[in-house]
Amino acid sequence: MPQKTLTDSAREGAVEAPSAAASAKRWWILAIIAVAQLMVVLDATIVNIALPSAQADLGFSDGNRQWIVTAYALAFASLLLLGGRIADLFGRKPAFLIGVVGFAGASVLGGASTSFEMLVIARALQGAFGALLAPAALSLLNTTFTDARERARAFSVYGAIAGAGGAVGLLLGGLLTDALDWRWTLYVNVPIAVLAFVGGWLLLSNHRDAVNSKLDVPGTILVATGLFAVVYGFSNAETHDWGSPETWGFLLAGGVLLAAFAWWQTRAAHPLLPLRILLDRDRAASFLTVLITGAGMFGVFLFLTYYLQVNLGFSPTKTGVAFLPMVAALMVMAQIGTTVLVPRLGPKVVLPLGFAIATAGMAWLTGIGIGSDYTTAVLPQLIIVGVGLGMVMPPAMQLATSGVAAEDAGVASATVNAMQQVGGSIGTALLNTLAASAATDYLAGRDATSKLVRAQATIESYTTAFWWSAGFFAAGALIAFALFRRGVPQQDASAAPVVHM
Repeated sequence: MPQKTLTDSAREGAVEAPSAAASAKRWWILAIIAVAQLMVVLDATIVNIALPSAQADLGFSDGNRQWIVTAYALAFASLLLLGGRIADLFGRKPAFLIGVVGFAGASVLGGASTSFEMLVIARALQGAFGALLAPAALSLLNTTFTDARERARAFSVYGAIAGAGGAVGLLLGGLLTDALDWRWTLYVNVPIAVLAFVGGWLLLSNHRDAVNSKLDVPGTILVATGLFAVVYGFSNAETHDWGSPETWGFLLAGGVLLAAFAWWQTRAAHPLLPLRILLDRDRAASFLTVLITGAGMFGVFLFLTYYLQVNLGFSPTKTGVAFLPMVAALMVMAQIGTTVLVPRLGPKVVLPLGFAIATAGMAWLTGIGIGSDYTTAVLPQLIIVGVGLGMVMPPAMQLATSGVAAEDAGVASATVNAMQQVGGSIGTALLNTLAASAATDYLAGRDATSKLVRAQATIESYTTAFWWSAGFFAAGALIAFALFRRGVPQQDASAAPVVHM
């Protein structure tokens, strides 16, 4: 039997030594990371329900209303890779703590806003600090949990929060708006941030895995401006025609800038996004899975929220409660998918199956009507969609960061977040445009002054969006089946990152 080399022993020690002594600490770290991630994810939707109240209070126009959402998305998406690389270069603990404090400060600024401009600036600052916090949190998870079973369980929690956080944001936003004031949808981040900061300060230790690297300034500029242009272009598609230069011009510019970024990464001495991260087949499939899931989920959250409130007369709080069964199904399947199904069947089976289940749920949801009942026309479909997404999102996030070297953990985590954000922007723009066109087509040749006709036009817009979301998920099933490798993913001890706590 061959003797172990010193390198082999050191490698095994790096992975195994902390498992007994620091097991409890790892799970406390997971709790802190989950709290911080929830804060970031909540803000993607929690403010949406409060927008009408904020608009009435600050007096901004319907045309300007989208900027409360867009300002956050633009800053978050365009700065994610920079935030991830900062965590790799200067340490994940300071990146995490600065992100938490900055996010809380921006939330206080937004809650205290006395003008539209002040609120937009606060939302942009939230996005900027979120772009530092989110990849730091995910990379901390990636480098803390290296045991295959514990890692699967940890990512099931993280992925469930990432997938269900939007629905939780709708519930919390409704509760706070109804019971207190729209400003509390921003102030609520302060106690969450205090908990995350204290826990992070006490539990985390700093380690700079990419200490010998340097920041890729040209790459940072190219990818930041490219992602900004893409998200801005899709945001403009909601308020402008697709033929508008403000839409296709920014999308074209974004595509050119991102292509230039990809070219530069092959030549940079210290690339911002090393191509070795993207060239792994399972990881590339996982990135695409997260992108498609982000695009399709907006069909559930955005248009079903409209349907429940406008057509069924639900209050903001009742609307949020209506999403809870989906959240519960997603969280249960997140545990089963990552800890049981993927380890036994492999991603090539589980993720396409999850997409197929979500497709069926969305297709069934198109049966809603003006007089539909929530318990029969919405609830079962939501549970099915939750089951499907629970089998897709958490395993994809785990596979997207699995086997990444410690010095690349931050930027790999940032890429996951960027895919989800860009997917959401694409989904919002496309589905809004398609839904509006469906409503317009239905009204053509009919009495547009009739309340019944207009109500049915809104139903047509919702069901069109649901059909397209089902199409996204169906495409995801085909792509996942085509790209993921056969078999069960194996944990490569030589690629597992050293645990730093």
